Amino acid sequence: MTRTIASVAAGVAAAVACVLTPLSAPAEVAAFDLAGPRLTVTVTRAGVTLPIAQVPDLAAGDEMLVRADLPADQSAHYLLVVGFLRGATNPPPKKWFFRAETWKKKQRDLRIKVPAGAQQAIAFLAPETGGDFGTLTGAVRGRPGAFVRASQDLNQAALDRARLDAYVTGVNRRDAEGGTRLEEASPALARSLAIQLKAECLTRPAELQAGCLTGGREALVLSDGHSSTMAEALTGTPTDLAFQLSATPQGGAGYYSPYIGVVRDVARILGAFRTASYQYIPALNTHDGDRLGLLLNAAPSFNRPQSVIVAALPPVGPASLPPLRATSPAAAQCLARPGLVLPVEGAPLIYATRYARDMALRVAGRDGQEIDLPVVADAERGGFIVREPVPRSIAFEQELTGRLHGRWGFTPFDGPRFRLQGPQDAAWRAGEGTSLVAGRDNAVELTGAASACIEAMELRLPGDGVRAVTWEARGANRVSAKLPLADVPPGAVTLRIGRYGVADPLDLPLRAYTEAGRIDGLTLHAGDRAGTLAGARLDTVASLTVEGIVFTPGALARVDGGDRLTMTAAAPLSLAAGETRGATVTLADGRTVATRLRVAPARPAATLLTRSVTSALPPAPVSITLPEGVVAAGDRLTFSFRAAGTTRFTATDRIEIGSDDASAKTAVTLQDAQVGVAAITPATALGASAAGPLRFRPVQGDVAGDWQPLATLVRVPVLTALTCSDVCTLTGRDLFLLAGVADRMVPEGFTGDRLTFSPPAGGGPVPVRLRDAPGSTATLALPRPGATP
Repeated sequence: MTRTIASVAAGVAAAVACVLTPLSAPAEVAAFDLAGPRLTVTVTRAGVTLPIAQVPDLAAGDEMLVRADLPADQSAHYLLVVGFLRGATNPPPKKWFFRAETWKKKQRDLRIKVPAGAQQAIAFLAPETGGDFGTLTGAVRGRPGAFVRASQDLNQAALDRARLDAYVTGVNRRDAEGGTRLEEASPALARSLAIQLKAECLTRPAELQAGCLTGGREALVLSDGHSSTMAEALTGTPTDLAFQLSATPQGGAGYYSPYIGVVRDVARILGAFRTASYQYIPALNTHDGDRLGLLLNAAPSFNRPQSVIVAALPPVGPASLPPLRATSPAAAQCLARPGLVLPVEGAPLIYATRYARDMALRVAGRDGQEIDLPVVADAERGGFIVREPVPRSIAFEQELTGRLHGRWGFTPFDGPRFRLQGPQDAAWRAGEGTSLVAGRDNAVELTGAASACIEAMELRLPGDGVRAVTWEARGANRVSAKLPLADVPPGAVTLRIGRYGVADPLDLPLRAYTEAGRIDGLTLHAGDRAGTLAGARLDTVASLTVEGIVFTPGALARVDGGDRLTMTAAAPLSLAAGETRGATVTLADGRTVATRLRVAPARPAATLLTRSVTSALPPAPVSITLPEGVVAAGDRLTFSFRAAGTTRFTATDRIEIGSDDASAKTAVTLQDAQVGVAAITPATALGASAAGPLRFRPVQGDVAGDWQPLATLVRVPVLTALTCSDVCTLTGRDLFLLAGVADRMVPEGFTGDRLTFSPPAGGGPVPVRLRDAPGSTATLALPRPGATP
């Protein structure tokens, strides 16, 4: 019988747990907390010299200066050896090993050029013996794979440790400041550095929070794809798999992290590799400028077998640039805002290391000249902070784009782009027809320029009174503000708007008017239970009664200088169109006002009959077959409907079709007075980004019926090829529109152009899950055996 997925997963978890866990308790692998010797390392490339703290990778031809920083009274003589490796199965030549006798001042410096073909670099500190250099190089050349794996694992462990140290330092710093800073800073630090946040710690007393947040710190490190890419292991169990199993009982019930997995692996590898002369102990790197501090998890031995300290140097090869992306790419940022934060995510190492250097935000002035504004990474703020204010002498366009750029070690790289708004001195104004009513809060729509550059708003009242105003940007040049006039008498008021980069605030004069309460009447369409009450100051309405049936108030809107209040009946009314009834309105203060109910003709109603879909595009190389009721945005949808109730269609009627974000009206072709046909291409009528439930409703004149479900609108990727053998590969663009293909889940924000998945058993259609229709399943046809891709 075929094993279930759950049983297979449990078996894999148990197997990996056995690999990562020695027979004794996990605590037997000691932490790297014993201070060892230090190395001074600088790297020169193309005439530029950097300290080791700014070098994420080496390249062939790099010139390295390596020196052991030992105390003046160092009694034991250490031989410093730097060697280069070229993979697990290819022993390096002897000439790739370099030595320095650290006890001799004139011979303690190693000046090395990275050889072509090297892939890893590793440093050894070995006690002086008669055949130390030959013994060490022979051991490495005899089993290069062990040292390749040790180099890669130590590099990744150092990167993970750097993130952990940055988190602990940040938590302790905020704890020392007291107050609520720790509660605010710790979630941001954890998110920026990919550290597991113990949320329960924030509920403890303030004096206990820091210790709780950093307790068991090695298990806090979460998997970081960039770190793994920079130091990927060639053999053994990948540490990211160890993390995936961390929440399982077989994997240690949450007490493993990638950091712990790497430490345990490298200790196991080097602990098992010893000779009569030497045993090898790993050292974890910490960076401070050109100083490379070595942390040990075991005390060195000077008795046979003597201890050789093994330290990894940066890997040799192409730079793995940080996968930075803007956290909110659509949000506009004000270029003139002091301490502007450019939120980014995806690369915790920009906060934990000094690999990113010369970082700047590059923007273009109105004269076309590009300007670099220096930025600095701040884990607590979750992005890069612009360190210097924008020079006032430089003019910018109202809307512009800036991009991060700098260097990752020696390699230049461009980061994400940001929508920016330049400081503007343009006036803001209230929308036409704005009429403020004294005695209640008023919502006001303002239009102007650079909404992101509004710093503050306040309302100035007669008699020097001042009140804060809340506002929200509604686009690049529009703002919705709420003016607090609840207890303000009628008269002149001033809305003061402060803007970043503009010295003087803008004063916008307004006037609040007295508005007497007025009830114009209730309009109800035949067959409906909800109607619209018209008048003024309808916020004081508590209820309305018609022939013993009570209506309760709902949404209040201001339309054409008056109020419109939705009133819903507690029970249906049996009234025909054209009838009127007396009604009584009860106000919040207990007063009653007489008014009239007017019954308008019933709103049009229709039900869906049939629908059909016609593709408007040429056949794609690989097509997705959509299930019934799901329509691609670019296809033409034709549907028919039948009038319901007393509705009869005429040639002037329209059908309104809408999604959650947009709607459009289309003409109707009538079969007769009860059946009509309409057609629409959603991408053209509703916009290319429209997706989700698609609805329709009939519209007669100014009266619209209830929305009815029509179909589910989806955006589909463009698929260019599908090939299958043991594994299927699907290529195309906009693959982020897929939620999953067969057994492969597609992560949110996926930017790749190919996906791999296992073909379904039996060669049947491949199930496809679309992100816009999570409850439906589409299909792909597998290519026929022998078919040309």
